[in-house]
Amino acid sequence: MLIKNRSSKTRVVLALLFLMAISSQANAQSVEETNSALIRQAFDDWENGRGSVFNLLSEDAEWTVAGVSPVSAVYPTRQALVQEAVEPIHAQLSTAITPEVKHIIAQGNNVVVLWDGTATARNGAPYNNSYAWHLEMEDGAITRVMAFLDTWALVELME
Repeated sequence: MLIKNRSSKTRVVLALLFLMAISSQANAQSVEETNSALIRQAFDDWENGRGSVFNLLSEDAEWTVAGVSPVSAVYPTRQALVQEAVEPIHAQLSTAITPEVKHIIAQGNNVVVLWDGTATARNGAPYNNSYAWHLEMEDGAITRVMAFLDTWALVELME
């Protein structure tokens, strides 16, 4: 009788562990699907002139532009990024950067976006760049970004 109870208890425990694992996996997929959809919508809005990914940045989001070029830097807040990078870049353009998303990959609270951007500089030259952004998200907001791009193409634009 004791063995039968242990066997039943073991099955119940295993069933509960299995259900918890499935629930945890479903929650992770839900977070990934939600974050991926938020980023996709932000890029679609940007492409259609209705906003941008920057709208999803938390106020204390840290943005890092990778590399060692003159435009590589760490911006400790959303305001610093906008004032020190976004606005000066826009000032050099006669058209907005139009994004074309190639891939969005989500894992938990991390989203990686591979995209190309095109615009026209004030001097009439084309501005083309390819980007890989690693976004860390929390509760629907971007809290940290590591941006990889051709920083030397950006330096050329800024000169």
